[in-house]
Amino acid sequence: MSCRYDRVVHIASAATQLLRATLLLIAALTLCLGAFNASRAADIPAPSPEKLARITEFFNDEVASGRLPGAVILIQQHGKPVYLQCFGVRDVATRAPMTPDTIFALHSMTKPITSVAAMMLIDEGKLSPQDPLSKYIPAFADVKVGIEPPNDNNLSDLKLVPPVHPVTIQDLMRHTSGITYEYIGANWVQQIYMQGHLFDGQFDNKAFAERIAKLPLSRQPGTLWRYGHSTDVLGRVTEIISGKTLYQFEKERIFDPLRMTSTKFVLDSGEERARMARPLPSDKILLDAERDRLAHPEWESGGGGLLSTVLDYAWFAQMLLNGGELDGRRYLSPAAFKDMTTDHIGPGSGVGRDYWYFPGDGFGYGYGIAVRTDPGIAKPPPAGSIGELKWDSGSGTYFGVDPKLDMIYILLEQTQNERQRITPAFKKLVYDAFGAN
Repeated sequence: MSCRYDRVVHIASAATQLLRATLLLIAALTLCLGAFNASRAADIPAPSPEKLARITEFFNDEVASGRLPGAVILIQQHGKPVYLQCFGVRDVATRAPMTPDTIFALHSMTKPITSVAAMMLIDEGKLSPQDPLSKYIPAFADVKVGIEPPNDNNLSDLKLVPPVHPVTIQDLMRHTSGITYEYIGANWVQQIYMQGHLFDGQFDNKAFAERIAKLPLSRQPGTLWRYGHSTDVLGRVTEIISGKTLYQFEKERIFDPLRMTSTKFVLDSGEERARMARPLPSDKILLDAERDRLAHPEWESGGGGLLSTVLDYAWFAQMLLNGGELDGRRYLSPAAFKDMTTDHIGPGSGVGRDYWYFPGDGFGYGYGIAVRTDPGIAKPPPAGSIGELKWDSGSGTYFGVDPKLDMIYILLEQTQNERQRITPAFKKLVYDAFGAN
């Protein structure tokens, strides 16, 4: 069954922008990312052009209504694009149109990349999931666990106790370290983090890890999935073992080999900065986050600091779809890839879930990425396939890897205000197009 590429792309009217977009579209069309079994491909449904058009209609309406400045979407099956569409503008102030080379702040879609970097070190025997974090960052040897105080979380009543077992590398990779974000968890946790001055002045990954080691853990290690700065600390561990900055290591081992030429923590030129996507002026949370990022170019946040394009991230996602390999080059051994994409917080793990469990209904969590383990309790079940991998971010960026359909899908946008509505609608439209629901 042949795949159809949707050629309708919203691009700039200016000749230079048109030329750039056209060349990039040609490059996307030639993403021949390894041979696939033809008989197997014939058994996998191709997307319906008519239903792909519903994705276009949905995002055209989001832009026309003013709810979304713009977006770029790529769906790729059997290593080739079947849908690449640009919507709206990068910046409502300049009216510069979205193009395939538009650069987006990935926010938490940085985490899977940092986790792959750490898995490479595990693959080489330089790091183990069972290693105590204090082996690499001694300040964590003295970390304490906070016990929720009575009296409306009054910090004067906060009790600190030793951890039952040390924070491990596995705890960092599966978000069971007890390290959280300053806006997640009980009031006492958020107060502690806000008073920790984590972002004062200039700091790099080394200084950030030392600062966060002084704060109490929100829970005993290994007992609760809690989103937070664990992947930032994991980035520092990667630096310590490799002897390089996180960017240097990822550039050498991931970005350059995968041809991710626009993926970095800091943009180097005015031309790159002009390609950045901006949120709406009303999106205060993202605007504040961007100001903070620009104020701290020395901080290479492994949990949320990378910038990238849809075509760059497609190389990374395709490598995951291929089981850790691309174009004859292996990035993760089959064993390491399996370990990374296996649910480590499911039944028997001892890990609890609560309101802040972001993988969502039907999903477990591996090392830096969510994995679909069951249909979930919703009726009907949410769109998707058992075994799919995914992650997203607070800015609405979202990607999925579906081995069953031999397909990846990527949505890049910059909206904190609308993401909780748009991303599930987008995913349903994708799976509807493949007749998977």
